[in-house]
Amino acid sequence: IETAEAGMRHRTAERVARQTGYPVISVSQSMRIISLYVDGKRHVIEPSEAILARANQALATLERYKARLDETSAGLDALEIEDLVTVREVTSVLQLLEMVRRIASDIDGYVIELGTDGRLLALQLEELMAERDFLLSDYLPIGLDRDAVDARLKWVGSPALLDMAMVARSMGIGGDDGQDLDASISPRGMRILAKIPRLSLSAARTIVGTWGSLQAILGATVEELQAVDGVDAGQARTLRDGLSRLAEVSIVDRYA
Repeated sequence: IETAEAGMRHRTAERVARQTGYPVISVSQSMRIISLYVDGKRHVIEPSEAILARANQALATLERYKARLDETSAGLDALEIEDLVTVREVTSVLQLLEMVRRIASDIDGYVIELGTDGRLLALQLEELMAERDFLLSDYLPIGLDRDAVDARLKWVGSPALLDMAMVARSMGIGGDDGQDLDASISPRGMRILAKIPRLSLSAARTIVGTWGSLQAILGATVEELQAVDGVDAGQARTLRDGLSRLAEVSIVDRYA
């Protein structure tokens, strides 16, 4: 079995990994190197301090994009409640979410290497990626799943990601000429309902599936919401009160 390694233990480790198909770890105390051999590749395990330094740098970049995302997302909240959303606003949020996702994918590798030290990083990433799922749930055309959107966006380079028309087409809500960016589009309501405290995601999905649009949910009474299968009186009141508060806050922020 051919190997490019020089030391005996490293040569043996690579050959055993190739022959058995199992990951093999080689430790060199004199060189202070721990190497992992798997799938014909060699990966040097770095100290946690070095990985954490790079991960924290990536997180700082991620937080800057997250700040922009929060601001843009808050503007979308107000537009959704007033039913004034256009393809342009949805695409702007998706652009930032895709940038966040790409940075997060780099951090994923650090989380794996850090093991138990990476738990906090993993929790931060989960929170960041939930927003993307809710946006796609609200605006994806029927018949187009998020895996198809992910596959399309995967091949969009970073410079091309700034082209709003291309991002809109990747999501299935824009035309080829980019003229549809100012076209009106209505949310199903999952983004807004997910922001209501004490309302479970399962109840939110049931309500969105029953009513079909945020405007219909906004116009529903407590009794009508309670009539939905799986939604009790407490959840219906929580939803009604939460929507009222979100509407007040969003409109005040928009016109302040």
